[in-house]
Amino acid sequence: MDAARELFAQRGYAGVGTEEIVRRAEVTRGALYHHFDGKKGLFRAVHEALEESLAEEIGAKIAAEAEAGTDARAVLQLGAQAFLDACERPELARIALSEAPAVLGWSEWREIDERYALGLVRMSLETAMEAGEIEQQPLDPLAHVLLGALTEAALLIARADDTEAARRTVGNTVERLISSLRVPQAATK
Repeated sequence: MDAARELFAQRGYAGVGTEEIVRRAEVTRGALYHHFDGKKGLFRAVHEALEESLAEEIGAKIAAEAEAGTDARAVLQLGAQAFLDACERPELARIALSEAPAVLGWSEWREIDERYALGLVRMSLETAMEAGEIEQQPLDPLAHVLLGALTEAALLIARADDTEAARRTVGNTVERLISSLRVPQAATK
């Protein structure tokens, strides 16, 4: 998987053959097909491992901030911004955001994204609602809408010619979006 991940990140799915992957990994073609359902199955596993690693990384940041006493809405902001920061990584941008939707198809790509990211978004929103920092509202629709917004933000960053500028602009937009969820001032008095 490491060899495939490196090659997919460098040249994309179509630019890498199974022969090169097995040669780089120093395994046989039979070993590849024993563990994976071909090149697409290997790509799926690489993508899923990347998503899982990212979710663990962001989850650890969220947990550390919450443990440090950071207010729940700020923790949500920090998690969202950490995700957007990660989108500037060429490996994540190429594999998870550019290649995966085309190789796996939108439905499978979205299902993997939801499996790893939706729980973090839902947990962060629920914590902020319970703390009174975000207005109470139906959790699942809000979590799906916010995840959709973050996914679109990530795609804008990954596809931009100037990823740094896109990251700044998109980050500001996401910050304003999350800030708009706070409990209205009249409700807190």
